[in-house]
Amino acid sequence: MSDIRDRLRVKPGHKVDLSSLDPDGSSFFDSKEDGRARLKESDAAIAELQDRLYAERARALLVILQGMDTSGKDGTTAAVFRSTGPVGVTVTAFQKPSQEELAHDFLWRVHLACPRRGTIGVFNRSQYEDVLIGRVRKLAPHDVIKHRYDQINAFEDLIASSTKIVKIMLHISKDEQAKRLQSRLDKPHKNWKFDPNDLVEREKWDAYVSSYELMLQRCSTEIAPWYVVPSDKKWARNALVGEIVRRTLEDMNPVYPKPDWSPDDFKVE
Repeated sequence: MSDIRDRLRVKPGHKVDLSSLDPDGSSFFDSKEDGRARLKESDAAIAELQDRLYAERARALLVILQGMDTSGKDGTTAAVFRSTGPVGVTVTAFQKPSQEELAHDFLWRVHLACPRRGTIGVFNRSQYEDVLIGRVRKLAPHDVIKHRYDQINAFEDLIASSTKIVKIMLHISKDEQAKRLQSRLDKPHKNWKFDPNDLVEREKWDAYVSSYELMLQRCSTEIAPWYVVPSDKKWARNALVGEIVRRTLEDMNPVYPKPDWSPDDFKVE
């Protein structure tokens, strides 16, 4: 497979029309079996590369996952990092801000959650909630939200000296979201996942699409690019994200440190 990042990456400043992007994803692979095989390869490679990253302890990788409800942020994380050691990976799911978090600037809680050197951090939702839901629900004045795009870019530029940032939008169709929400109602073991408020948010679909398009245009940069990953097919979504993470780690090329002593000088009795 050629580097799929070139096909999925949003060019800096480029206007995005999500309606023109196919949310299916199966065309990237010869078959479902091919996609699953690619994910298996990426899974093993990511685990080995993460071990080297942890041993090197000089840089970190931050993977940001954003997407509409049911787009699969949890499922993607579980599939892509299935074999990765838990010591080297942290997952942060950002919920409604607490009173403590609201007492600080909107990036405060995000900075606290950034991965340490040697580790991979996964954000399930992120600082971008403040220009997505914040914009749709008008949670802050228009001028405040408008300024946040530049503030986010500056923040990512700040942490990029030690952290490689990969931002992935899971692109799901409205029809597929309907099927997944209905599945949560039809299957008792999935009822706990359903939130009646999801239907309220679904009514704002077009407003969210507009917010995502603006976010992608304003905040896909050379140092922290956005990738739009088709997510209607879960197997294709997982394989594509796995490929992006794998190739990013390969570009980072972490290396095991060399000890300042010789193994020949020691012997375990």
